[in-house]
Amino acid sequence: MALQWLILECVVAVEAAIAVLLTLPWPKKIGSRIVPLISMLLQPFATIIPFAVFNLLDLYWKSEHRLECSSEVCTQEERFHYERSIYKAQKNVILCVSVCLLYWCMHQICKYHKEIKQLEEVEKRAKHH
Repeated sequence: MALQWLILECVVAVEAAIAVLLTLPWPKKIGSRIVPLISMLLQPFATIIPFAVFNLLDLYWKSEHRLECSSEVCTQEERFHYERSIYKAQKNVILCVSVCLLYWCMHQICKYHKEIKQLEEVEKRAKHH
């Protein structure tokens, strides 16, 4: 089970790095090559979204069916284990949401870059005519 969270952590790190690359003020030649490359990578990269949603649903199901340890009968160790599992679940929810949010941000940034490029081409054509 830890492998899926490791994969999602790596994906979040890669998505954050790509988002930073997209937002850096590159010279035109470099920027015009980075955006199409990342746009091509977005489509296969979208397969991580269902994976994150599935893990999110799994976390929800587990939280609904988790045994609670809040009474006086629980030992200190049981309480500690219960609280630790709650914190891990919260961290994993943030991870799943981050994957989806960062993917959406990358998609929107690429979309805006394409729209800006199209508008610049329209402006050039209008100047020449």
